[in-house]
Order: sequence, then structure tokens, then C-alpha cells
Amino acid sequence: MKEFVNKNDFIETVQMKGLTISLIASGDHTEIIHHKLEAHTRWALEPEEGWTALEYLFILSGELTLINKDGPTTLKAGDSFYRSPVNEHFVFQSTQPTEFLYISSQPVFHRYSNISRDLVKLAVSIEKKDGYTSDHCARISKMSMQVGEKLGLNSRQLLRLNMASFFHDIGKIKIPLEILLKPGELTNKEWEIMKLHTTYGREVLEETKLPLLIDAGRIVEQHHERYDGKGYPFGLKKTEIDIEAFIISVVDSYDAMITDRPYSKAMPKEDALTEIVDCRGTMYSPDVVDAFISIQHIL
Repeated sequence: MKEFVNKNDFIETVQMKGLTISLIASGDHTEIIHHKLEAHTRWALEPEEGWTALEYLFILSGELTLINKDGPTTLKAGDSFYRSPVNEHFVFQSTQPTEFLYISSQPVFHRYSNISRDLVKLAVSIEKKDGYTSDHCARISKMSMQVGEKLGLNSRQLLRLNMASFFHDIGKIKIPLEILLKPGELTNKEWEIMKLHTTYGREVLEETKLPLLIDAGRIVEQHHERYDGKGYPFGLKKTEIDIEAFIISVVDSYDAMITDRPYSKAMPKEDALTEIVDCRGTMYSPDVVDAFISIQHIL
């Protein structure tokens, strides 16, 4: 019977930013997965066509805030949550370090964990090449979610924003290094190639075949569109652009301005905020700028 006993061990463990997931047991299509979240980390469930699994969470320690169309609900140690099947989007956020068991009646561990882990590594490698520190993606995601929550986005929008903000520049993996790392000004031809990274990003996420990332790909492709229609790749304007893309546009610009990079020094936060406000209604959505400015004290 020893082979059926786990003593401080798991079948497999995958670590990502703020999250550690460990496969405890698997059999007859059912999986039991241990989740360990750092404080202020998000996790989600989403509906998927053809997916009929029962999905169950049991909180072991800590606290989760559940966000869905009915508003926030607090889950503490001993509380549980389930759906069979999941028919709407649910976003969970840890308010403190939290551990829970997740049980699915259909295999899910390798489907999501391996692809997510590889994409996270890819995103981090790109930001380092592009002159950022390794936590750039995490910063963009955190600030984007703060703005999204301020604007009252629904659970599906928040889930899509969380993914798209982290992977917003993943398409740069397909941009030649001599262009991506060029210290001087790009030629017109090089700039046209650089602008393709938004569409490449959508394509990379679509190639995962995961509905959550496919959905986020639409936002990734739009995050350099402008409110006045002068952005790329499609020249969309105003309501043609998803609000999640508007949020990433503001947050990414702000972070770029206040971050030291090899070819540019950081500007004071006050100056960066002034520049964001100056571009309200031209580059950026007025509603998003107003929300961003209103939470500047927690950024």
C-alpha cells in the first residue's frame, strides 16, 4: 500500500508567479490538485464549450475573495465552492497567503500547467531582452487589475485583463533581435515589423488552444490601438476598442515612463502622470485615465 501514500510529496509541481500548483492524485479522469497562492494572487474558473466537469474547491487556509456577476463573496478556511459544469466566469483573489484543494472530474493539470509555465517563462525572457526587469509583466498585470476593479469590470473582463496584461508583449518573441534590441531609432521598415508584435501575440496565445488565452489574444492585439484611431494594427477608435486594451495601454505607458531602461532613464512619477493626463481623449480612453489617476496613491 506504500505506493498509495503521499508523505509531504506530490506527483508533480509547477511554480508560477505567485502560484504553486501540485498534482496530488489522479485516476479515472479525476484529479486532485493542491494550490498555494501568495497574497493578492488571482485564480479563475471559466466556462468552456464541451467541458462538463464537476469542479470543486475546498479552502485549507487563508482567504479568497470570489468575484462574479453577483458581486464579491469571501471564502475562508473550511469553506467550499463547486459548479457542475462551470457556466460563467469566476475570479478568485487571495487577500493573504492561501491554500486550497481543487478537484476536477476531468483531467486539467497538464493541459493548463505546462502551457502556462512555458508562456510565463517566455514573457519574462522577452521583458529582460527589452530592457525591463523580470517583474515587468507582473507589475503591468497588478496595476491593470487595480484599474479594472476601479472601473467595475465584470468577472469575464477581469479574467481576460489578467491574462492579456501579463502576456501583452509576448508577440515580441517573433521580432528579430536586431530590431527588438536596436539602441537607436528604427527605420520605417523596421517600425512596420515591430508593430506586428501585437498580431503575433494574438497568434501565440491562439496556438495554445486554451479558451482563456485565446480570449486574451484579442486584447493583446489591441493594446496599441488609440482612442483617436491613430494606433495599430487596425486603426480602431473609441468603442471599437475593448476597455481591457485601453487599460493595458495606459498602464504599460506609465510603467515604461517610470522605469529605468538601458536606453532611457526613468522620469518622476508626477511627470509620467501628467503625460498620461495630457493624452486623455487622444491616445487614451478618458474613463480609463480618470480611473487610473483616481488610484494613483496605491500604484
